Amino acid sequence: MYTGSGYRDWEIGDIEVIKDGDMYHLFHLIIPNHDYIAHAVSTDGINWRRVKHALFVGHPGEWDDDMVWTMDVSRTEYGYEMHYTGLQLADKGVIQKIGRAVSQNLYDWKKENNYNLPLASEGPHYEDPENNPRTWLSFRDPFRFVENGEKYLLVCARSNHGPISRRGCVGLAKLVDNQYVLQRPLLHPLAYDDIECPCLIIKNGRYYLLGSIREDIKVRYWYSEQFGGPYKSYHSDVLMPQGNYAARIIRDGERILVYNFYFLNREINFKRVLPPPKELDTDKKGRLYLKSYDGWDNMISKTILQNDFAEVLPNLQNSSASMFVEESKFTFRSVSGYEVFTFNKPSKNIIWTGTLHLEGMGKSGLVINADRHGNGYFIALDFVNGYVQIRKWGFNPHDNHNNFIFNNLQSGLFQPPEDRKINFKMIVYGNYLELSIEDRVILTLIDYQYSDDGIGLYSASSVISLIDSKIHILEDPETQYAAEEDFDNMVQIPGPI
Repeated sequence: MYTGSGYRDWEIGDIEVIKDGDMYHLFHLIIPNHDYIAHAVSTDGINWRRVKHALFVGHPGEWDDDMVWTMDVSRTEYGYEMHYTGLQLADKGVIQKIGRAVSQNLYDWKKENNYNLPLASEGPHYEDPENNPRTWLSFRDPFRFVENGEKYLLVCARSNHGPISRRGCVGLAKLVDNQYVLQRPLLHPLAYDDIECPCLIIKNGRYYLLGSIREDIKVRYWYSEQFGGPYKSYHSDVLMPQGNYAARIIRDGERILVYNFYFLNREINFKRVLPPPKELDTDKKGRLYLKSYDGWDNMISKTILQNDFAEVLPNLQNSSASMFVEESKFTFRSVSGYEVFTFNKPSKNIIWTGTLHLEGMGKSGLVINADRHGNGYFIALDFVNGYVQIRKWGFNPHDNHNNFIFNNLQSGLFQPPEDRKINFKMIVYGNYLELSIEDRVILTLIDYQYSDDGIGLYSASSVISLIDSKIHILEDPETQYAAEEDFDNMVQIPGPI
């Protein structure tokens, strides 16, 4: 868990992660100044500590003397290479260019603009100063890719044609005779204003292109059988649910990890936090999905079986509700209305696994970080339609006319089983929440509203059973730059007794 924690609570910008030996290296922007690229390191890929900054804006008159923006770091035969976005004061922020820096150790960087860099947006394939309907040119977020020994840069760019709000494309430059030469866009879907932070990975012989979309703050992907395209979409092209953004991918041994930052409240100018990574995989039809990071297993200090869970209590005292507690099976029922059945977590930071079985046609789901008044996070599980939604739900002491909190935070889909039994994995780590169903990450988010110890299930005209459940206790997160602060406007106040 990591976030900028300086003058503003949303200082962390676009990110890049690379692994060197046993150490993960994080590079990221500083928002809103864009005056340097920060550097942090981690031994587990989750908890980070800052080290000396990687790169600063240039001196007056240099091509990057105004701001430095999104970067890409890659290993080369000569060491490490960072391609990054720069802006110049003389251009007043209108023109974005791609430049380069090099390093031998990932800590000490030297700007070195060989290969006719810095590179800017030019016709005939891209917008230029004469074809600039927005009055600023997108040409940023480089990503280096090597295909059959040929070197390319993927770029967030704008096609020279199409409706103004749909010109966003993935630009392409190829290294030819030691000079980067602009090519036709790798992808122009005629759908979005920009495709930010593009990145490309090959898995099982297929090319997968990722991009972040500002319109709805989601990460989407496209696929192709060859590098040059065409890149196509599946019926569902969202890789990461809303609020997750600026995704970048790294190879970590045999696995492919996805890192991103998360927008709290789904607002761009609000607090941003770097969540733990997820692992990228494909299903039998070649569609991408995310799995929980296996590095969590190394952080488990103790495991508690279901029979040793704390006492389960009904919170709302619904007269039509009942429960039946066996050694490895808890069954909860509410004939009419809601009942919330919770027990105390053995630790603030846990992984909770088990099987859920729904009977009947009513509502049910998980409850996380709840207090004895039923204030907490409610994860609605629709076993019939395969729909999941998490909301924060509770009492609002600040508004007598609307004395409730009822905010939907994120939603996702899963394949509903015919027998209405699902295996789940719920991670609660500081303010980070992650839900997997049948080994697929469905929800991944960060929120600060509730932090009480109650977890459990709710029932509304349903019968829901928890079977063969376990709770794994995790080591506490590191505190440097960790998302553990209390904010005056986010503090939970218990409801009336």
